[in-house]
Order: sequence, then structure tokens, then C-alpha cells
Amino acid sequence: MVPILSSLKFVRVHTSLLQHLRFFCSQPASNSKLFVAGLSWSVDDRSLLDAFSSFGDVTEVSIMYDKNSGRSRGFGFVQFSNEDDAKYAKDVLDGKVLLGRPLRISYALERVRGAPVVVPRISSAEPKD
Repeated sequence: MVPILSSLKFVRVHTSLLQHLRFFCSQPASNSKLFVAGLSWSVDDRSLLDAFSSFGDVTEVSIMYDKNSGRSRGFGFVQFSNEDDAKYAKDVLDGKVLLGRPLRISYALERVRGAPVVVPRISSAEPKD
């Protein structure tokens, strides 16, 4: 057990739980898959492939669509054959405009079926005493 300070009182957390959370918050094993957010509804797989293919060999492109409306959810994934090409594309295209919308690009996290996805939140506010 490891003590954690929470709201000025100690809470005991099992070490195995901390290791489990560390797994979900860590960087992915492979950095060749990018998460691309801020996509315009008019972006399709082909236009996303065209935007990223000049940075290296793209092996897969997928845009996520709403099940009910069939409209793009505004994000997708681009898989490169190697990590260097993915890093180069991320560095160059992050913040650039594609079909009228600025792209927000990060490395995709591995998703484990049935497991909760834990996304760490970083607050810019200073803690109050």
C-alpha cells in the first residue's frame, strides 16, 4: 500500500492499482499511430491520406463516424509504417489548417477492450491552501 495525499487526508491505495493506472497513462508502445482531432466534417479518408502521405508511408487511415447520423465525429487515426515519419508529420502538421479547421495531433494511446480509459487531466490552476 502507498499513501496518497488527497484533500489533506491520507488515503491508502493498493500498489497494484497504481501500476494499473500507470499502464493506462503511459506512452504507447509504438509511436507510429497518430490521433488527429479537429477534422472538418468534409474530410474523408482520401483527403486525410493525401494530407499525411507526403510525410512517409501511411499504412492505415480511419475517420470515426457517428453511428446514428453517419456524420464524422471530427477525429481519426493515421498509422505510419515507422515512428520517424509519424513524428515528422506530427511536428509539421500539428496546428496547421486542413479544409478550414486547425488540426490537433497527438500520439494515439493503445486501447484495451473492456478496460477503462484513464486520461490524466492537467490543471493550470495553482492548488489552494
